Amino acid sequence: MESSRPSREGSLGLFLMHKAIFLDRDGVINQDNGYTFKITDLIILDGVIEGLKAIEHLEYKIIIITNQSGIARGLFKANEFHEYMKKLIGILAENGILVCDYFYCPHHIDGVIKELAISCECRKPEPGMIMQAKKKYNLDLSRSILIGDKETDIMAGINANLCANILVDTHGQCKNSNATHVVKNLIAASEIIKGY
Repeated sequence: MESSRPSREGSLGLFLMHKAIFLDRDGVINQDNGYTFKITDLIILDGVIEGLKAIEHLEYKIIIITNQSGIARGLFKANEFHEYMKKLIGILAENGILVCDYFYCPHHIDGVIKELAISCECRKPEPGMIMQAKKKYNLDLSRSILIGDKETDIMAGINANLCANILVDTHGQCKNSNATHVVKNLIAASEIIKGY
């Protein structure tokens, strides 16, 4: 699992535990094009800006966690992923939304890049990315929430013992999810989060 930036927590951070919103990327923040890495394909989904603005006012750290097996599969390189993330985070920042950090899993057991073709602890539904963020930012997972669009996202949140897991079901096809809540977009998710 990888993080985008060094820790900036000072000594006071050892005593102050933060709460976080863990966001999946593709299908939650931006349009999912399969293996999404081209900046020209970057489309922010409806309700994302409004929803994240509302969430940020609730004093959660916003952290993106994303499986990116396309790197292991040789479909794109890590630097292309980071350039996409830089653009995405820049758009959100222009709209007053601060993304604290992002974590990604570049692994897949069927990958063609030998060092990445492994069974890891960070690929969702495993909770590795959440646990890495917890350690880096002194997070209180019992007050933190995950938002994703796939059951693997939800299971990662459950495996990390988060207080709630919200499934964004943009196409209305969810039937039997383990999510705490099912919503249509991030605006609806923000309304639920206000109750926590």
